[in-house]
Amino acid sequence: MNNIGKREIRDLLGKGWLTHDGMWFYHTQQELGVEKANMLNKAAIRSLAPIEIKRVQKTLGLGERKIGTFAELKNFLIDALEVILPNSVFEKFRFQSSSTGILHWEWESGECFAYKGMKHIGIIGGYSCGVMYRIECWLESLGIKYSIDPKIDKCIMHEKGECSGDIKVILDDI
Repeated sequence: MNNIGKREIRDLLGKGWLTHDGMWFYHTQQELGVEKANMLNKAAIRSLAPIEIKRVQKTLGLGERKIGTFAELKNFLIDALEVILPNSVFEKFRFQSSSTGILHWEWESGECFAYKGMKHIGIIGGYSCGVMYRIECWLESLGIKYSIDPKIDKCIMHEKGECSGDIKVILDDI
């Protein structure tokens, strides 16, 4: 253990979680169909988000302190993703803000882990994005009002050839 770095441990644990998540989805859709798997996946994400976001806040030393500014929110979301995702995945995702109140997200072309996994198991056409839904559930758990463009249901990487968009944060409520 002394010869293994934090980055390698984080990657191993993160990849294990992503593989489990993908295999759970695969077997659920095999048994119940892709629509039911999508519904159950989103229900699990919604119930996980408040627990996960509190754990991340604690891990990052924020306690349950309310996020007070747009810059704090942006930095928190970036840090949360960096803690949760393996490096090999995190490096392919970008959050940027071109103006106050708007977070632009973008996956490198073809590099979203869910897109790659669902494509690999042959169900990408029926997959309903859980990745951005998770971030939306985080925002809701934090009490942040927002709108997202484009509205996401199916995998937009599959539908449009790219996955990017904007989250407009309603600043009055931060």
